[in-house]
Amino acid sequence: MTNSTLSSNRTGWYALGCLLLVGSLLALSLAVAKLADDAGAPRLGFLMVAVTGAGVLLLALAAVQRQPMKLDRRIIEYALVSGALFALPNALGFLAVRHVGAGFVSLSFAFPILVTWMLAVGLGMERMNPLRLSGVLLGLSGGVLLAWAKAGGMSGAQGWVVLVLAIPLIIALGNIYRTLRWPGEAGPVYLAALMLLGGALALAPFVLAFEARQFTQLLGSADVLRLLFAEVAVFTVLYVFYFVLQKIAGPVYLSQIGMVAALVGTLIAVLLLGESVPPFLGLAGVLVALGAGLFHRGASHHTSPPTLALAKP
Repeated sequence: MTNSTLSSNRTGWYALGCLLLVGSLLALSLAVAKLADDAGAPRLGFLMVAVTGAGVLLLALAAVQRQPMKLDRRIIEYALVSGALFALPNALGFLAVRHVGAGFVSLSFAFPILVTWMLAVGLGMERMNPLRLSGVLLGLSGGVLLAWAKAGGMSGAQGWVVLVLAIPLIIALGNIYRTLRWPGEAGPVYLAALMLLGGALALAPFVLAFEARQFTQLLGSADVLRLLFAEVAVFTVLYVFYFVLQKIAGPVYLSQIGMVAALVGTLIAVLLLGESVPPFLGLAGVLVALGAGLFHRGASHHTSPPTLALAKP
C-alpha cells in the first residue's frame, strides 16, 4: 500500500469521524433549542446570543492558533452571505420546533444532500458516481420515510411543515456558496467564526422587531442561562469541525451530516424529550446507515474536480 493510499484512507476515516460528530451535534443543538423554548426563552434571541458567543470563542481560538485573519471586502462578503445562509435555516428550525417538534425539524436535515449533490454535479464540482448516487438515494429514502410518518400525525401545523421543508434548499445553497467562495488565504476556524458572527448580524433585525421586549428573559432564568451556555458550547465544537469537514471533503460529503442529524435527532427527541416514536424508525435508521456507508465507499474511489480552486474572486 502506497503512502498516498494510506494518507487517502486516513483522510477518509477522519472525514467520516467529523461527519458523525457534526451530524450528532447538529441534532443536539435542536434539542437544546427545544428545551430553551420550553423554559420560556425567546427563540430568535436565544439563537442570536448563542451564535454570537460561539463566534467570539472561535475568533479567539483562531487567534491562538495564529490562523491568517485577513479582513477585506471579499471576506466581509463571505461572512455576511454565508452567515445569512446559515442563520435562516437555523432560525426557521428554532421557530418551528415548538409547532412540529425537534424530531421533525431534525428530519428536514436529511434532505440537503440530494439538492447539494445535484447542484454540485450541475456546476461540475462533482462527477456522476454510481456508489454515491446509491448512497444518496438510500439515505434520502430513510429521511423521507421518517418525515412522511412524522408529518402524518400532525394537525394544524401544515404551514410550519412547509417552512421546515424549505430548510434543505437553503442549506444546500449555503454548502455550495461556501465552497465556491472559500477564501483560500483564511483558516477554517476563522471562517467559521465569521460565518457565526455574520449569522448573528443577520438575526439582529428580526430579534429587535419581534422579541425586543422578551430579550431580558435570557438573563432572568438560571435554567435558560444554563441552556444558553450549553448551546454556545455545542455551536463552538460543531462549527469548528463543520468547516474542517467542508475543507477536506467538499460540500456534498458535508451535506451527509443531515442524514446523521435526522437519525440522532429523532432518537434524542424520543428518548430525552418524550416525543412519540415515529413509525418505521428502525427501517429508516438502516437505510440512513447504509446510505452513509455507500457514499463513504464511493468517496474513497472517487476523485472530484478541485472545488476549492473555484473559490477565486
